Amino acid sequence: MAVKLFESELKVMDLLWKEGDLSAKEIAQRLKEQINWSKTTTYTVLKKCVEKQAILRTEPGFICKALISREEVQKDATEDLIDRMFGGSKDLLIASLLGNQEMTSDDIARLKKLAEDLK
Repeated sequence: MAVKLFESELKVMDLLWKEGDLSAKEIAQRLKEQINWSKTTTYTVLKKCVEKQAILRTEPGFICKALISREEVQKDATEDLIDRMFGGSKDLLIASLLGNQEMTSDDIARLKKLAEDLK
């Protein structure tokens, strides 16, 4: 299931991915401490995540559980980036990344190993 999450929604999801199931109240408290969000803002973002079926809300206590993994979101976002910016070409994405970075011999060795492991 491809779910497109905005930056604010990713902040909520990140808490759930790191901590596991949390109540909405706990999420609101942590986001207040971390980024000074109001309770209203947090609850609005939680509602959007529930609507997108990224979070399951259960009672009692408005317990929130992530329904999608970080890896699923990363995969969907990467595929979207490749489609939008590189015409669906993975090799153009890699060429762009590598062309803009200085690579050490260790970096190159890790990339070679990754490529071999993917075969």
